Amino acid sequence: MNKSELKPAAVFEQFAKINEIPRPSKHEEKMIDYLKNWGESRGLDTHVDETGNVIIRKSATPGYEDRKTVVLQSHMDMVCDKLVDVEFDFEHDPIRTYIDGEWLTAEGTTLGADDGIGCAIELAILDSNDVEHGPIECVFTRDEETGLTGAEGMKAGFMTGDYLINLDSEDEGEIFVSCAGGRNTTAKFTFKREQADNLFFMRAQLKGLVGGHSGDDINKKRANAIKLLGRFLYQTMKRYDGVRLAQFHSGKLHNAIPRDGMFVIGVPDTVKENIKADWNVFAAQVEDEFHVTDTTMEWLMESTDAEPVIEAGVAQNFVRALQAVDNGIYAICQDEALGGMVETSSNIASVHTSDNEIDILSSQRSNVMSNLDNMCATIVATFELAGAEAWSSDGYPAWKMRPGSKLTEIVTDTYKELFGKSPVVRGIHAGLECGLFSERYPNLDMVSFGPTLRYVHTPDERLHIPTVQMVWDHLLLVLKRIPKK
Repeated sequence: MNKSELKPAAVFEQFAKINEIPRPSKHEEKMIDYLKNWGESRGLDTHVDETGNVIIRKSATPGYEDRKTVVLQSHMDMVCDKLVDVEFDFEHDPIRTYIDGEWLTAEGTTLGADDGIGCAIELAILDSNDVEHGPIECVFTRDEETGLTGAEGMKAGFMTGDYLINLDSEDEGEIFVSCAGGRNTTAKFTFKREQADNLFFMRAQLKGLVGGHSGDDINKKRANAIKLLGRFLYQTMKRYDGVRLAQFHSGKLHNAIPRDGMFVIGVPDTVKENIKADWNVFAAQVEDEFHVTDTTMEWLMESTDAEPVIEAGVAQNFVRALQAVDNGIYAICQDEALGGMVETSSNIASVHTSDNEIDILSSQRSNVMSNLDNMCATIVATFELAGAEAWSSDGYPAWKMRPGSKLTEIVTDTYKELFGKSPVVRGIHAGLECGLFSERYPNLDMVSFGPTLRYVHTPDERLHIPTVQMVWDHLLLVLKRIPKK
């Protein structure tokens, strides 16, 4: 298969143009201008709100003027991550894509199909002359990935539709009708640097983990680089006196499971060989622990130059906190209608040391808001007990399943009609903008679906090409079956 054979061609043509436009979260100005000019050049009713969200309206095709209005919605920003040895500037360079069998992926970076493929589907419908539909509003929100601030800043009345189809899901054949709410928790240790005489300095690095989305992949038992490095430091400091921490760096994004990391320690010369041996033993044990889910771990330990170290008491408390803090699944949803999905979880997302601070960022999710509060309080208390400052953000709400949803019925029935099987109707543990929309538009009937993506938020992100055609065919039939006003 080559790029000229990608189907539906209209969608992949739009996606290729989108991936030429830099659109990191919080830096979507070029994409906003592109969408505004695109809509206006076609004579479509196009508006940009004060937050930077774009809406493009298209009138009904002949015979569908009496149908209810449908909102199609995706986010315009993308997670920007790359392999450490790849030179790439996300604010200027176009994404370089290639085909790998039935998958579309990128050269050493995130692909941007989350949610560029949703945007491409919307533009392809707006640009079509042969798609039958009632009145539609195509909405493109900004900055979904780093806090849903586009949806947060959208005022009531910007959208006027009766139904909303969010195109930001990652498993074809699954219809999402609920999502988790989320908050971020931050912790900060402050310290003074000290000189460490007569110590042997060692640099340890862990890389090659699978990583993934901190919500949708949290149930897949993928290794967290921060927790693994913290485990090794905890056991090392318990076993040997005089071990001093100088640096700890791991993780980049609040919504990604960290896939690599490093630390620098100074150790008494008498135990350096023991620690090297312990590192090798620990690596073997962890590889066995994650032998199904993380098969490409790389472990490195080498000597390095001496440098000032973190105050001993602060370093010890920091390492104890990393060992103690919750990470992964906390509770499973007991509502049978949601299929046993994860209810509550936490992900330690990034840790970075500077001259006098250790900064820690984590994310908590739950579709039960009281348990989200409890999970955040648990993380805050853990770091406070270790002597850090800690606090949680306001976050975003959960999207509750709508009983008797007419849109869910339409989407389910049309899927059966097209593919001869029932879709899976369930909730998702990731955060979707539907949660915020449900607060400002309480009568809006919503679902979310999309083509299959894998390894989102990582440089391994890939889009399953055949599922794009399936989603396209399904969406077009849904638009034809929207009921009358």
